[in-house]
Amino acid sequence: MLVKFFSRANCPLCVEGLHTLKLVQEDIPFDIEVIDIELDDRIHEKYMLMIPVVELGDQVIQYGKLDYATLMEYLSEA
Repeated sequence: MLVKFFSRANCPLCVEGLHTLKLVQEDIPFDIEVIDIELDDRIHEKYMLMIPVVELGDQVIQYGKLDYATLMEYLSEA
């Protein structure tokens, strides 16, 4: 399972969100693809006010302030 994590440099909320996602990864096996939104204009426009964003397939699981319980619940059902 591949989970996409959209973020950008100098984003403290993104650092915290990636840490939370990695905690979930300790309990559920999946790969994380970190995507810098500033490298793609289309992605930047789509997510610039939402980051960090966690996506599975084409579905946004959670964005902004990420929490372990929500991510765990969703990814354990995937």
